Formats: sequence, structure tokens, C-alpha cells
Amino acid sequence: MAYVITQRCCNDASCVPECPVDCIRPTPESPEFATAEQLYIDPDTCIDCGACVDACPVEAIFSEDDLTASLARFKDVNAAYFQRHPLESNFEPLVAPTRAPKELGTLRVAVIGAGPAACYAAEELLRRAEVEVELFDRLPTPYGLVRAGVAPDHAGTKLVANMFETAFRRDTLQYYLNVEVGKHISHEELMAHHHAVVYAVGASTDRQLGVPGEDLPGSHSATEFVAWYNGHPDYADREFDLSGERAVIVGNGNVALDVARILTMDPEALAKTDVADYALDALRRSTITEVVVLGRRGPLQAAYSSPEFMALTHLKGVDVVVDPADLELDPESRAVLDDPDVEPHLKLKYTLAQEYAAKTPTPGNKRIVFRYLVSPTAITGDGKAETVEFVHNDLVTENGRTVARASDRTGCLDASLVLRSIGYRGEPVADIPFDEVNGVIPNEKGRVLQADGSPLPGVYVSGWIKRGPRGVIGSNRVDSAQTVDALIEDFTAGKLAAPSADRAALRALLAQRQPDLVDRAGWKAIDAAEKTAGKTAGRPRVKFTSLENLLKAAKS
Repeated sequence: MAYVITQRCCNDASCVPECPVDCIRPTPESPEFATAEQLYIDPDTCIDCGACVDACPVEAIFSEDDLTASLARFKDVNAAYFQRHPLESNFEPLVAPTRAPKELGTLRVAVIGAGPAACYAAEELLRRAEVEVELFDRLPTPYGLVRAGVAPDHAGTKLVANMFETAFRRDTLQYYLNVEVGKHISHEELMAHHHAVVYAVGASTDRQLGVPGEDLPGSHSATEFVAWYNGHPDYADREFDLSGERAVIVGNGNVALDVARILTMDPEALAKTDVADYALDALRRSTITEVVVLGRRGPLQAAYSSPEFMALTHLKGVDVVVDPADLELDPESRAVLDDPDVEPHLKLKYTLAQEYAAKTPTPGNKRIVFRYLVSPTAITGDGKAETVEFVHNDLVTENGRTVARASDRTGCLDASLVLRSIGYRGEPVADIPFDEVNGVIPNEKGRVLQADGSPLPGVYVSGWIKRGPRGVIGSNRVDSAQTVDALIEDFTAGKLAAPSADRAALRALLAQRQPDLVDRAGWKAIDAAEKTAGKTAGRPRVKFTSLENLLKAAKS
């Protein structure tokens, strides 16, 4: 019997060093890790010890004998990876990460942002130095996209927050929530109170389609919709027209699949999650029966992961529809698929699409329809979004890359709701260099770079604002460790200026600037109140979705 990694794998890689027989791949050191859809356990090497289960922060690992029907296929998924990548272990005991020498005294670090990248950076610092960490976020709640981005029906993925809660119990980490850097405190003031500042502010804006009618009422970014149903206080007052029969999502990454699920799944199933109450009410009134997901390239190039695509099979009362004609591959894609060394996840993506295409829809079911090789050219309507016009694409190879090029074939779809889900982009941070082209803070292994290419002393970056919007929650663990490596190396080498003011001075300054500051006790009060309300309702929590109610709970 072996253990199996399943759909909710976060790529955190906490399990990798715990395996006594080194049978989990890819490891963070391998080139495949950066683009892996998930991690895999070699069934022929696994000794059934369960060490990986205890280490997994999102409870994604199961004994093969305990797999439910919706997860059973992952036994084959894990095995298929090792058919393509036979396990050749050169296992050596892991070298402990470098710690800051105690004789250097206490390292003081401000971490800006409280999402996964920030939390992984803070956790890494707490493990590797005599340190005082201040965690800043402009919202009264921590955990960023874990709270406001992960879909409500993916409760297991949110469990990573429990790991952070455990790590952050000590007073060596202090919360400064509902504090906005650039408004309540400047970068210069942060540097005066710390040896270093780590910016982990994510990629907060969405990319535009650049087509006429994109700004019509009824046309929104998926970012807004996701934040709305997750109860983000900045988006709680948004309104979305759910009174039509069809919604169109432009883009086919995992966020698009999340949105398609939320729009089509039974609201009573959602009622058992932490979805925002107002969103649940709106979804109960929704008349949308079909969601069309548009992708500009083919099924092999789709941005969604195969585990998330596979999970749609088990949506009750929902058919996944694929036109068999959309699965006719261009010569380049056919050659990739026919290559005996093709990556298993690519073959699985295509196999799943074939399986969906072969099924006959059930009368009365809702539908998620995948359309490949199409790009929107306009959104039209009489004062609101009513129609999406699109062009069919052909795949061509340019400079060794497969790209989509518009053909002369066009079409249109009626829709009362249009959501674009084509990626994210970072925003500039006051007084910090910014790369406008790539939407990131320029850096080398986490050290922020000035215009002349030299490091900006004491300033670091982690997460999407460092590397761009790629990867899943757990991808930030390895990324943050690299940044902390650089920070500790610089501290040890004496390159970080000692702060001129201490922790008490910082608290006094912020208490004066922001009377509604939420500290550890305030966040604990919010967390407890939400969970208490959730327990009464049979849910994980009932979220406060307004700043007023969040602050009221914090002060209780």
C-alpha cells in the first residue's frame, strides 16, 4: 500500500524532506518544480510510513485504500509521473539552512503584506534567526488570498492558514493589521525601525482584454467576482447581474474554473462553506444555467491544471461540455501528444477533454462549456453587456513557441455576465523601484535592485510581486526561503544598517497614526467571532464583510 497526493496539493513541499525514502517528486531543487501542477509519490518506493501525511499543511495526502471516488484517479496520476520520471535518488541528508549568528543580536524585519508569500517569509525568519517580525497589512485580517481568493468549496486549501497560526503564536511576531504602508507609515520610517523590509504585496490588479465594450456594465474582472463571493470588504458592495441564462468567462486558468464552479454548483452545497452571506443569497436567486469558458489556445495549452479540470467531473447536477471538433489538434500539438516522453499532465488534460466530449449532457443539468481557440474581439449591448463577439484562432509556431493567431472566422455568444480571467499584474510600491513592463519589483534572488543594478540595502521582495503571478499558494514557500537566504546573508555580512528606533517606538508611532490598528488580540477576536457564528450555522466560519463590522469585532 502507498500514499497518494491528490487534487488540493499546494506545492508547499513540506512533505519532501519528511520522506525517509526520498520518493516525493519533483523536489524544490529540480527544474520541474517551478511548473509542476502538483507533487507526486512513487508507489513502488513508498513504505507507507505516513510521515508525509503529518507534514502536509492542506491534508492532500491519503492512503490509496482511503481514496474517495472523486480522488481515486490520483493513484494513476501519481504512478504516471514516475513512468515519465523514473525515480533515481541521489538522496543525501538535507543541510540545515543557515541561521543568523546569535552574537549579532536581534534581527528586526518588517514584512509588508500578510498573504501566503508574506507568511512563508515570516515563518522562515522565525525559524532561522533571533528575530522580531512585524507583519503589516492594510486589511484588518491576515492571509490574503487564502482568505479572499481560494474558492469557498476548496476548504482544504485554506488549512494552510492553520500552519501559520501555529508558527505565529509567539510575541516575536507582531500583527499590524488595518495599517497601510505609504499612508500610516512610510518606507523611510519602516527602515528606521528595522534592519530590513520585505515587500510581499502580491499582484493586486487584473490584466485588461483591450477590446471595445470591456467597461460596459455586466463586464467585470474575475478578480472582483472572486473577492465579492469571498467577502473581501473592498468588494462587498459590488453587484453582478445573475439574472440571465449564460455567463462567459474569458480565460481558462484555475481561477476561471473556480468561478465556473461557483456559478453552477448547488447553492445549498455552498451554504456549508465560508462563502459571503450576501453572495450566497445572490447565487440562490441566480438564473444562470450555462457558463462558457473561452480559451485563446488549444486543449493542450489550456492554463488550468489537470487536477482542477478533473474535479469538474464530480459536480452534482452540472455537465461539462466539450465540442469534439475543438479537440482536433494542429500538427505541432499532435506531435507533442504523440511523443512517448510527453509529460503525463498534458496527456491527462487531453484525455479528460476527450472524456467530456464523449458524454451526452443530461436534460435539466447546468452546463460548463469549454471553447478552445477563440479570443473575444468586442463586448456589445444596449447600455450593458449582452453579447461577446469573438474570432477563431489558429495555432502557429513562432520562434519555437506555439502562439494563437486570429483567423477570418468569427462568432458571437449572448451573455448577461462577462468575466475576464486572463492574469494579474503587480502595482508600484511608493519609494521602491518598479519594472513597468513586467509588473514586478526588480530583484535578484529577492534583493531589490536599483536602476544601476545594485541592491537597495535592506529591501527585499517575495511572492508574485517578486516573480510575477505564477504558481500556487505553496510555491511561495521555496520563493520566500530564497529571499530569507539573501536577507540573512546580508545581515551576517554586516550589510544591514541597525535600526535607530525600537519595537516600542514603532507601536507608539502607529497607535498615534492609526487608532483602528488591529493587533494579534484584535485578529484573534475577529477569528473567534466568525468561527462561533459558523459553528451555530454548521459552517467553518461566517465572515464579517465590512470594515465597520471587522473593527467592531476586533475591539470586542
